[in-house]
Amino acid sequence: MARIELWNGDICDLEVDAIVSPAATSLWMSTGVAGELKRAGGDEIEFAAIRQAPATVGTAVVTPAGKLAARYLIHAVSLERDRRTSESAIDGAARSAMARARELGLASIAFPALGTGIGGFPMADAARVAVHAVRDELRTPSTIEHVVFALRGAAAYEAFAEALSTADAALPDADSARALLPVSPRRPDEARR
Repeated sequence: MARIELWNGDICDLEVDAIVSPAATSLWMSTGVAGELKRAGGDEIEFAAIRQAPATVGTAVVTPAGKLAARYLIHAVSLERDRRTSESAIDGAARSAMARARELGLASIAFPALGTGIGGFPMADAARVAVHAVRDELRTPSTIEHVVFALRGAAAYEAFAEALSTADAALPDADSARALLPVSPRRPDEARR
């Protein structure tokens, strides 16, 4: 099974095959994590995204990653037009992002905490939903070997660590549980594969 890792730092710095960007149905990348990704990767990312708009909540679209170290940006539509989100939107967006990664034959993907910034969804609930969705999607055979939840700050890191720990405790297979335990935060240069 693929390795799931927690990383405390800027998602823009990660060298992975794909970075997931939280998105609204319009696919504009103006604020939050999406805005940071656009500033780091270039306006061409947003131009490629909005050509595919409008998108449905719970889906994901793929664009090139511009100047980012990643190959692709996967825009996971977890926000309604009013920029609010829900458990089902986060679940659907995370699952759709994983599906796009499988379709592209990718080995590594990085997720932010979907829905917790502009969307205002509680961090602990978002962590539980995202971890469950990603773990469930990893059961589908694919080339994905490494999933990183790239988080900012101790509160986010702890919420995702708790979600992974709770999910691991529910696993009947102890080997799978050990393989998915969160690791310590790392500097961007140490997180590269």
